Amino acid sequence: MTTRTTLPADYAEKEQIDLQKNKKLMLLVNGLAVLLGLVMTAAGIWSLFRRGWEPDIDAYFSHVPVFLGGCIVYVVLHELVHGIVMRAFSGIRPRYGFTGLYAYAGSDAYFCRRDYIVVSLAPIVVWGVVLAVLQCLVPLGWEWVVYAVQVVNISGAAGDLYVTAHMSRLPADVLVQDSGVSMKIFARVQKAG
Repeated sequence: MTTRTTLPADYAEKEQIDLQKNKKLMLLVNGLAVLLGLVMTAAGIWSLFRRGWEPDIDAYFSHVPVFLGGCIVYVVLHELVHGIVMRAFSGIRPRYGFTGLYAYAGSDAYFCRRDYIVVSLAPIVVWGVVLAVLQCLVPLGWEWVVYAVQVVNISGAAGDLYVTAHMSRLPADVLVQDSGVSMKIFARVQKAG
């Protein structure tokens, strides 16, 4: 199965994943995000103290605004990568938006399972590598700022990781349409008889 612009006649909606309307799922994914963030933050702090780091209040006041700005830029770039990969697979221009809780990229295409997993994981991989390299290149004292954005990268992708795990358990011939705030999963209709 390949990504398509129209739904085949022998397919019907099997399920829907909506991280905004399904409160239980929203709590699960946000709980996963917090857990990932806490583990990465603890590992980062442990690493800093292990290397003899001492807090510098002056640096704190100059680094925090850069971190916050970096997070805003990161969110935009994260969704941009989703959209670029969506368009690469489908040829359809993606939609971008913000719901107040989530930023999103969406498409009217019907993605095959393999392509949709790539769409889901692309930002965490691309920005994970970019941030890891950047962390090695920035001046001493700024590496923790880049690491903190990396924490946002990994923990903020909890929904993408959940969707990837869920899709991996589905049959290879499913199709996924991602509106940006919810995903509809379509499966081939079994013929009676």
